[in-house]
Amino acid sequence: QVQLVESGGGLVQPGGSLRLSCASSRSIVRFDRMGWYRQAPGKQRELVVTITKGGFVNTADPVKGRFTVSRDNAENTMYLQMNSLKPEDTAVYYCNAYETFGPVERPQSRDYWGQGTQVTVSS
Repeated sequence: QVQLVESGGGLVQPGGSLRLSCASSRSIVRFDRMGWYRQAPGKQRELVVTITKGGFVNTADPVKGRFTVSRDNAENTMYLQMNSLKPEDTAVYYCNAYETFGPVERPQSRDYWGQGTQVTVSS
């Protein structure tokens, strides 16, 4: 089973920065897409940013210009650099990986999720 291990969450003041890491137990080059999602209490899980195998990045409007996703294939790790943090960024942040496999004529798919890490931006 693929494991995604997150780190870097914590408490930060408004305007501060954090860098989240998500380390995969195996090579990340086989993932078709990776990304970060977040969920605040009482709210639906929402997209933060995704990056495809080919490097295309899709960033949610509330974090555009402030959050940046990157990958280090040698370290099998995806990062989320979060700058200019706001109280509304407070949430549990989850890393995600998606892959397709099997015959190309009939591929199957699989999603992997990290355990989540709490990010709290104080008022």
